[in-house]
Amino acid sequence: MKSGYSKRCIVTGGAGFIGSALVRLLLKETDATVLVVDSLTYAGVPANLKEVGLDPLTLASSNPALKFVKADICDAKRMAEVFAAFRPDTVFHLAAESHVDRSIDGPGAFVETNITGTATLLQAAKAYWDALDPAQKALFRFQHISTDEVYGSLGATGFFTEATPYSPHSPYSASKAASDHLVRAWHDTYGLPTLITNCSNNYGPYHFPEKLIPLVILNCLDRKPLPVYGKGANIRDWLYVEDHARALLAVNEKGAPGATYNVGGHNERTNLEVVETICAILDELRPRPDGASYSSLIAFVSDRPGHDLRYAIDPAKIMDELGWKPRETFETGIRKTVEWYLANSWWWEPIRKGRYSGERLGTGENARKGM
Repeated sequence: MKSGYSKRCIVTGGAGFIGSALVRLLLKETDATVLVVDSLTYAGVPANLKEVGLDPLTLASSNPALKFVKADICDAKRMAEVFAAFRPDTVFHLAAESHVDRSIDGPGAFVETNITGTATLLQAAKAYWDALDPAQKALFRFQHISTDEVYGSLGATGFFTEATPYSPHSPYSASKAASDHLVRAWHDTYGLPTLITNCSNNYGPYHFPEKLIPLVILNCLDRKPLPVYGKGANIRDWLYVEDHARALLAVNEKGAPGATYNVGGHNERTNLEVVETICAILDELRPRPDGASYSSLIAFVSDRPGHDLRYAIDPAKIMDELGWKPRETFETGIRKTVEWYLANSWWWEPIRKGRYSGERLGTGENARKGM
């Protein structure tokens, strides 16, 4: 049975990994009407929304609750038109360049989309909000989805909280930190009712294959080396993407305007542990014909520049104040993820053949040639 949530929602970046998970949740479990705004860069995959009614080729929707607009959030005129035509009650802002390795090679796109794009969208939202009547103004929310990477690196102990000072170390995390500050400024200066969430590393279905978990799964299936940076000792807190989508909805429904909420899964693993877990699941579900373990494909490679040692989030605030908690442990979520990739080659095979075939990114070589 669907919930009573019935807002008109703009979801920027809704054809991406986390954005599409949120759109699927909204359309399957609520009565929301959704407008996806996505410029369809390499990581925007319309097929992510096929199961909720979007035709990946024409971008037409057979679902009356779903609309799609191909547009760039940096285009101020187009954003003003989108707000005026759709008249949203809320904005979930997920459009962003998001891969750390790509930010090392080409930081300019991260500055443009994550900083300039966010400022442009905030201006469009403020102009629209300013013209609403008091009741509509009280209902409206601008929700910005960010990352725990803005906080920098932790030592062996401790957790990021909403009060942790910012200390970003990559072009990606610096651009997201800047966008967080802009969102807070629009709330504090203009009164725009904003919300910010900072999440730990997501994983799950429809994850673009440049990221660690899908890259390892698909490299195993192709019998390619499994690249692990350094000694594989870097630690991340893993969050199943559908749990994250439910957290975003909880914040939108119950969060206090101007507040920040950290979203984490309490699932810390070293990168090597993640890779070894995937190998063990595939050894069980899709054994190699030669009888060897997929772990024999692990290849340690030189570390990337500025690689933070450990991230870990304390999600006490969102749990205590809003009643959210993750449904998946890492063990249940990673098994579901591996099973999904095994069952959905229709989705990832065109990407591996066309957009990204598993090559290494983030060496910094391209950045020396300019932004």
